[in-house]
Amino acid sequence: MFDRGDIRSASVLAGYDYWLGKQRALGDPDMLPARRDLDPVLDVPRLLPHLMLMDVQHDPLDFRYRLVGSALRRHMAEDWTGRYLSDIPFQRQGSTVWDNNLRVLKERRPLLARPPYIGPHKDFLFVESVILPLAADGQSVDMLLFAVDFIGSAAMAAKSAR
Repeated sequence: MFDRGDIRSASVLAGYDYWLGKQRALGDPDMLPARRDLDPVLDVPRLLPHLMLMDVQHDPLDFRYRLVGSALRRHMAEDWTGRYLSDIPFQRQGSTVWDNNLRVLKERRPLLARPPYIGPHKDFLFVESVILPLAADGQSVDMLLFAVDFIGSAAMAAKSAR
């Protein structure tokens, strides 16, 4: 588990806190929220551009981009909505992205990840994201919710100046 103080992005922190509130509302620390428990359009509309939703396919194991927020699409090399990780060369099995998703799937707990940024903006140093498990039955992870932000050299300089 990570300490929420490790999160650098306000958007990522707000996404984590949103999920955590939904999980705590279930009243059982072993239960995971389901997609139906979330309504970010009403609850946290300012976060929508930074949210991503991914389906978990179990047999064979794969992950599919269901929803990619507008801020994410704007900063990514391409729009991956509807695509499987296995179809994207640098996200296939064995990649950092795949391994992070697999870890959340197996451990059933959030993960703070900082994969390297691959995309058109040269001033971005890395992507900061929190990967959050969702389960329709409260137990078996069937979706992953991501709160994502892009951390650039200017943001790092501002943080170190504080």
